[in-house]
Amino acid sequence: MEKKQFKAESQRLLEMMINSIYTHQEIFLREILSNASDALDKLAYTALTDDRVGINRSDLGITIAVDKEARTITVSDNGIGMSRSELEENLGTIAKSGSLGFKKTMEKQEDIDIIGQFGVGFYSAFMVAGSVKVISRKYGEDTAWQWESDGTDGYTITAAAKAAPGTDIIMKIKDDSEDNDYSQFLKEYRIRELVRKYSDYIRYPIQMEVEKSRKKPESPEDKPEYETYREMETLNSMVPLWQRPKKDVTEEEYETFYREKFFDYTKPLRTIHTSVEGMVSFKALLYIPGKAPYDYYTKDYKKGLQLYSSGVMIMEHCEDLLPEHFRFVRGIVDSQDLSLNISREMLQHNRQLTVIARNIEKKIKSELLSMLENDRAAYEEFFAAFGRQLKYGTVDGYGANKDKTADLLLFFSHKENKLVTLKEYVAAMPEGQEKIYYIPGENKEHMGKLPQVQALSRKGYDVLLCTEDVDEFIPQTLITWEEKSFCNAASEDLGLQTEEEKKALEEKQEALQGKLDFIKNALGERVKQVRLSADLGEHPVNLAPEEGMSFEMEKYMKRMNPDMAFNLGRILELNADNAAVQALLDAVTADPVKAADYAKVLYSQAVLTAGLALEDPAEYTALICRLITGY
Repeated sequence: MEKKQFKAESQRLLEMMINSIYTHQEIFLREILSNASDALDKLAYTALTDDRVGINRSDLGITIAVDKEARTITVSDNGIGMSRSELEENLGTIAKSGSLGFKKTMEKQEDIDIIGQFGVGFYSAFMVAGSVKVISRKYGEDTAWQWESDGTDGYTITAAAKAAPGTDIIMKIKDDSEDNDYSQFLKEYRIRELVRKYSDYIRYPIQMEVEKSRKKPESPEDKPEYETYREMETLNSMVPLWQRPKKDVTEEEYETFYREKFFDYTKPLRTIHTSVEGMVSFKALLYIPGKAPYDYYTKDYKKGLQLYSSGVMIMEHCEDLLPEHFRFVRGIVDSQDLSLNISREMLQHNRQLTVIARNIEKKIKSELLSMLENDRAAYEEFFAAFGRQLKYGTVDGYGANKDKTADLLLFFSHKENKLVTLKEYVAAMPEGQEKIYYIPGENKEHMGKLPQVQALSRKGYDVLLCTEDVDEFIPQTLITWEEKSFCNAASEDLGLQTEEEKKALEEKQEALQGKLDFIKNALGERVKQVRLSADLGEHPVNLAPEEGMSFEMEKYMKRMNPDMAFNLGRILELNADNAAVQALLDAVTADPVKAADYAKVLYSQAVLTAGLALEDPAEYTALICRLITGY
């Protein structure tokens, strides 16, 4: 018996393939089953083109046999088989793919999927097997041949006995080591798990004899006894749900598939089932979940769609198929047109992948818009779970994707007391309103009582109450919406005063400037400026930031990076028509000591109204007590 060497620099190349190309040992079964599926496809194609081949597709299949004592896994198929020369050519030459050659010599048939391209998948068996034996008989030939190797120093080919055409691959599983539990692959549940994970949609039955239990017929009903028996079981479902026409799939089937595939007990809000034919053809089954996973907004969450090539899973989380703003979508994409790398574990970044990703993005956007327009309750449920993601997607990359997300955003309307889109806000603007007003804060009820919001409400203007950190970045990113600019009511001029009103306020401030300077001096470094305001309504005071940012942004910066945070300059605004402020102004002349205390009290009220913390609560408490007791 002559031992032959691999035609490539076998030992070094094989070690590289086993240790570097494949990163997960468990995929060996996927590769072996894919090869078996290819062999069945080749025989099925032969039957289509040769009337003398009396084989029906229903006769074809794959079996898996496990011998725990011998530590072997045998994968058998009744496909096309290999002759002696084919064994030597396909298995003796690393990276020589019979499937690729077959694909090049046949026209593309609708019912034929040849998965193998590189001829290295077979060698993944050596990740878990110390030796591999292949017994194969070519269809139409009487002689079978056995190829055997330990994956290190060559192989042997000898004549063998095999009753029917097809191929048996017998893998001798390695002994366990400190770093590797190879015995796991000899367990029935593990084999079933791997078939369901990677090869569930191979279109031929994959069967294995499994152990089951049943009640003994003669055992009593009150104390039943059970016996074990073995039975062949089909491990794969064979026909992917996404390969079936939409009209043939029920909502219950879609929902059941989603629950089982993605381990989510909640019902998905929407299902997108699409098939695209063209320069790049693919099928996709996508779901918009009804609830965010517990780890969704953490670094542990893995985005991406499951990627299949001809029914075989290639990647469990293909991130490149989903843009960041739609990372919540779950689902599956299956395409024959993708260029895979040699291990089939990763995609080469290419034009086909980009085309599919863009198409999927458009499908998702269209479905969300449809939900927004036709099922508002469902959309608001979705937005409660994933609206923050859309907002992050809007501001990400300096607004690179804002045109794809801005019309999907919802904000709480103070006037309508409900969520509205920017389109709805602008459509409802009264005549004369030129800006989109918003105000950041933490509590909608508290925000509705702010002097700025009440001033705008008196004019009939709506204010968007923004309660999430990211909200304040959105207007800065969008800049305008339908030619309407944004105005932060907490930090910008509301623009409500006429020129005459502005002039009257300036004259009043000039007349009171001496008293305003006294108040500024009484407050010291706490404020940068004290001024009058005509926008406060019944409120005595208001606190405005000096630099244009809001106090909510100040708090956000302190949370994100305390070392780099800073306090915004504070401006105390006074309502000269309010009785409390009039008392303060009168006291400046009549009782400067009491006036200084009044100023501190009103300043503290402004701080609390702005949602900020008092610098010294004990001082404020003592001040109130002093005023109550009359000094």
